[in-house]
Amino acid sequence: MKASSPRIVVVGSMVMDLVFRARYRPRPGETLLGDEFAMYLGGKGFNQAICCHRLGVETTFVGRAGNDRFGDMFIAKFALEGMDARFVARDPAAGTGVASPLILPNGANSIVCMPRANMQLSVEEVEAAHAEIARADVLMLQFEVNPKASRRAAEIALQNNTRVLLDPAPAHMSGMAPDWPVDYLVPNEVEANLIAEGESPEEWAKVMFTSDRRAVVISLGDKGALALDADGLRRFPSYRVDVKDTTGAGDAFRAGLAAKLARDSGLDDAVRYANACGALACTIPGAEPSMPNTDAVRAFMARSAPAGQQ
Repeated sequence: MKASSPRIVVVGSMVMDLVFRARYRPRPGETLLGDEFAMYLGGKGFNQAICCHRLGVETTFVGRAGNDRFGDMFIAKFALEGMDARFVARDPAAGTGVASPLILPNGANSIVCMPRANMQLSVEEVEAAHAEIARADVLMLQFEVNPKASRRAAEIALQNNTRVLLDPAPAHMSGMAPDWPVDYLVPNEVEANLIAEGESPEEWAKVMFTSDRRAVVISLGDKGALALDADGLRRFPSYRVDVKDTTGAGDAFRAGLAAKLARDSGLDDAVRYANACGALACTIPGAEPSMPNTDAVRAFMARSAPAGQQ
């Protein structure tokens, strides 16, 4: 850590999730009556920032919301959580990002997202947070905001020995970041398969693990996670939980990983902790509501064991 307590900066998205639950995904041309509907604050960046904060890390969020009711709700949530929203810009034209997750009975989800104001985040707005990025231990990035702003954040991090953790999602945007300085590349299984050639997570990790990277970590859902660093490949089994909704589980995983890395924990401990955070997020519906706190993760890990270790 650079100081007596860990610090994380998240440059990322705010997305209002309009969540539908249904028995199956409708076929083309089909109208399907859903089983439930709910609205939750979300977006990969917002979820990860809220979770890092709840995990006891001083967390600064940099993003752009619309000047609308949804944007007001995000600002109010930051205040309720006790987080600083001074680097959240308000867009007078583009609305706050929205998404429509569809949740199936087994908890699996598929999501259509419209970034809107997130893609208007400017390089100048990132520059305003230069000092925060410089003093942070970890900078977290995703592909749901303007890539020019994210790239500038990564450059500031490189200049100040701040480690960069990139969640390369949505994966079809991965071509935006071929030359960003990234210490930890953390895709999920689907994203890794789209980004790298090969037939298995091990092969994908080897393709993505370049000489300028500290590690590649691939989250594998109910199969746990895989990590590759200078010490080689390791598999980490998942925790078994009663899955209610997988929305946000990947964000909780990445937040747990970043929180541990910011505390200078070893990669293996960080991945195990991340697995626990992701598993807990599956037990509560919605994105932001499912982001766990330190006490919940500690209690869960004390009473649970990864699959195959019971």
